[in-house]
Amino acid sequence: MPEITIHLSEEKATQLEELAARLQVRPTDLLRVSVEELLGREDKEFRAAVEYVTKKNAELYRRLA
Repeated sequence: MPEITIHLSEEKATQLEELAARLQVRPTDLLRVSVEELLGREDKEFRAAVEYVTKKNAELYRRLA
């Protein structure tokens, strides 16, 4: 699995560690899950936009066909 290195300020690193401790997970696991969720959300939003445009323009597409 590819690795990615990020640089955080001391303040942000501390916040990450505190949040991970509250959730009882490792900071790296919290980051990985957060990135996966973010990437999945973008895909869902894109699909929703495509469905909206397709439905909205269905009659136009039918006429042009």
